[in-house]
Amino acid sequence: MRTLLYLLQKEFLQIFRNKAMLPIIFVMPIIQLLILTFAADFEIKNISYSYVDYDQSMESKRLLERFDESVYFKLEGRSENFEQGMELMDQNKASLLIRIPKGFSTQLQKEGSSTIMLDVNSIDGQAASLSYAYAQGIIQQFNGEIIQEWNGLAEKVKLPVNVKSRYWFNPTMEYSSLMVPGILAVLITMIGMFLSSMNIVREKEIGTIEQINVTPIKKVYFLIGKLFPFWVIALFELAFGLLIGKIIFDIPIVGSIPLLYSFAAIYLVVVLSLGLWISTFADTQQQAMFLSWFLMVIFILMSGLFTPIENMPDWAQKFTYLNPASYVIKVIRAILLKGATFKDLKMEYAIISLYAVSMLSLAVVSYKKRA
Repeated sequence: MRTLLYLLQKEFLQIFRNKAMLPIIFVMPIIQLLILTFAADFEIKNISYSYVDYDQSMESKRLLERFDESVYFKLEGRSENFEQGMELMDQNKASLLIRIPKGFSTQLQKEGSSTIMLDVNSIDGQAASLSYAYAQGIIQQFNGEIIQEWNGLAEKVKLPVNVKSRYWFNPTMEYSSLMVPGILAVLITMIGMFLSSMNIVREKEIGTIEQINVTPIKKVYFLIGKLFPFWVIALFELAFGLLIGKIIFDIPIVGSIPLLYSFAAIYLVVVLSLGLWISTFADTQQQAMFLSWFLMVIFILMSGLFTPIENMPDWAQKFTYLNPASYVIKVIRAILLKGATFKDLKMEYAIISLYAVSMLSLAVVSYKKRA
């Protein structure tokens, strides 16, 4: 046991003396948490738009006022005709062109319905879909106002279908509440995998691995000494990230923090074992980083962080069963936002525990202590 304590003391000293590793531990998590939370936001505001109003009626002006009042749209300018409006889109000055035809008001009053045209710049398909959805919402609201006016007093009007919606777990629809838990999972994954793979390879590069291998230190002590410090550091980074998320982004913490940490502790065994396994193949820290980054990109893109797993193809959804990052993102979001209990997450606990035992066994067997 004294041997293990000396090894742990040596590893902590070595980590905090490594000038290349300290920025990865302390600087990278803060920068990524702050930047990614703001940058990885699929909400769109200030969508530039132009309009062509051939009708020049009271109704058309009321409709355009609704767009002007919306926080999602920003008026770029009024166009005299369709060609001028399209020129703004060609110059990327406007993403949406609203065309109100002549006779819009008359047709609306006589026939009870009318038509307008929305031209959307769809180079970015996702942005185009959101722009159209926002515009459609404004038009639907305008429709409701017109119906109420035609039927007399607004408070007595009853539409055929009255929809009342309520958003559970994220009532204000704050995107940061969705992204911060996912980014926390990515951070502890990166720290665990990158640093554990680089640390053992660094011993190879500076030549101290041969000196360690000829000592009577048991392989299990050596591996614990190499992995345990990063296990502690990653858990500290999780606590630090939760603190930043609460103070800056005011993310909800509904569930049990000990439950969250118990899952993160098991998950980190998986990540650290992957790093150890990578170190058995890599001869330099650069190779270790490339291999770790290759796996990280796959884990992140297929984890459900940016794209819901339900929207992926069938083969990709099946692949997520093998992706440990998908489990930790799901669990962190469920605990923080929904207040999930162990009973709710027992399947994820069982899978990640099996994953941890399997990966640790594979990493230990793959590592050979050679004299």
